[in-house]
Order: sequence, then C-alpha cells, then structure tokens
Amino acid sequence: MSLIPTFPKGLRVLVVDDNADDRRLLTDCLRAQGYRLYVAEDGHDGVEKARLMQPDLIMLDVSMPVCDGVAACRLLKTDPRTAAIPVIFLTAAAQAEDRVRGLMVGAVDYIAKPFDFDEVRLRVSIHLQAWRHMAQEPVRVATPPPSMRPPEGREPVSNVDSLVFRAAQRLLHDDLAQPPDLASLAKAVGTNTRRLNEAFRHCAGATVFEYLREARMEQARKLLRETSLAVQVIANDLGYDNPANFATAFRTRFGLSPREYRKSPEESLPGQSPTDLA
Repeated sequence: MSLIPTFPKGLRVLVVDDNADDRRLLTDCLRAQGYRLYVAEDGHDGVEKARLMQPDLIMLDVSMPVCDGVAACRLLKTDPRTAAIPVIFLTAAAQAEDRVRGLMVGAVDYIAKPFDFDEVRLRVSIHLQAWRHMAQEPVRVATPPPSMRPPEGREPVSNVDSLVFRAAQRLLHDDLAQPPDLASLAKAVGTNTRRLNEAFRHCAGATVFEYLREARMEQARKLLRETSLAVQVIANDLGYDNPANFATAFRTRFGLSPREYRKSPEESLPGQSPTDLA
C-alpha cells in the first residue's frame, strides 16, 4: 500500500527551472500522479505565471540566470496574491547554508538533484496536504504606514515594478539601521540598480535612497512620539552614529529638532516636504 496521500485530480503545480531536462523529468513524474503541470524557465517568468495562475504548489530551482530562486521566492512571498502558495526549492547543492537561506525567505522544503522520484512524490503530497488544511486561513500582509504607500493619482504601475518595490521595501524595513547597499538590495530582489530605482520612482515617487531616508524619519517620529527612548538611542537604532547628524536630518524633514518635536503636539508640525511619499 502506498504511503503517499491521494488528492483530488487537477491540483496545479508550477515548475520553475531553466534546465529543460529537469523540467521534463518533474512534469512527467507529477503528471502521472494526476496533477496539472505548468512550467516557467526563469524566476521572473515564474513569478508572473504564479500571479496569474495561482498554482497550489511551486517548485523553484535555486540557481537560474537573471532572477534566481531566492530572489523569485522573495517576490512571491511579498505579493499577497502568491504569499500563501508553498514553495519547494530544487537544488543540486543543498548545503546547510543554502537550506537556511531558502527557509528564511519563505520556502517550505528542499528537493535535491538528481531527483529521487519517490521523494519528489512524497514531499509534494505532504506540502499539498498541509496547504489544503491552511487554505481557509487569511493571509496577513504587513501594511506600510500612510507616508510609505505609493502615491495616488499616478499612472498604473507595472506588475514587475510593484513586485520588485514590495520585496525591496520589506528588506529595507527589516533593518533600517543597517540596510543593504543599493547593489546588494538589487541583487536580492533579482534586478539591477537602475531598474530598482525605476521601480521605486514608479511606486513611491522617490529613489531608493530618498525612500530609505523618509522611512527612517517616519520611524524616528514614531519612536519620539510613542516611547521615552533617548534621542541618541533612537539615532543609533536608525543607523546614525552621530546624534547631531540625526538631529539635522530630522529638523530638515520636519522643521523641528527631535527634542522640540517631543515637547510639541503633533499638529504643530509644519506641512509635508516635497519628498513626502504619502
């Protein structure tokens, strides 16, 4: 008797792999189990097809040109339309650090190459079973504060721009004190620095640097208003080694020093600056 659970016919699996032989092996194996198989050849193609098709499971190769599996997984987990879909990484070099990195960006499992097809069938069935149990649970996606949301009234933003922006936005907010540099941030979301800045301009009306500066100021204002932390502590927490530089940046943004702001009611703040991202 097979230990592999059975499911209703037609559950959809998306295989994203730049290697045609590996795609064929997986699709043949899983199609024989009654799944509906779809394929993509790179990370960007996979993200777009996942958004449109809403598959029940995604199998994602780690090493691909243009947009690798880790970057694609970040994009998938940032988009509320695909955030709940389980992702299994495919890799020929499943070192411990690779597995940890994949799990940290939202993958649920790894399958090593060359494939053991009994393992493939079992792992796919296990995660589909878990997904079906969770399918009715609401997906919670963090909502940025008003001043960090894309401006209204702009022309529609492309899907790729939106996905890249949201993935990079999450990485910046993960550590405002020590965010990745521009090149590292672009690589993490599967693009280049020019394309990343374009996505930020389209979605937020600002470059990555301008967005980061505004995000820090918004967080500083929140901490000054809602906590009793010393100004120097807040400055350090936001990546300013020199409190004087922090005070200058805050005054330039809001027209008050941090200490003056803390003593003043919120409504005393001057109007928003031209770099406001609300």
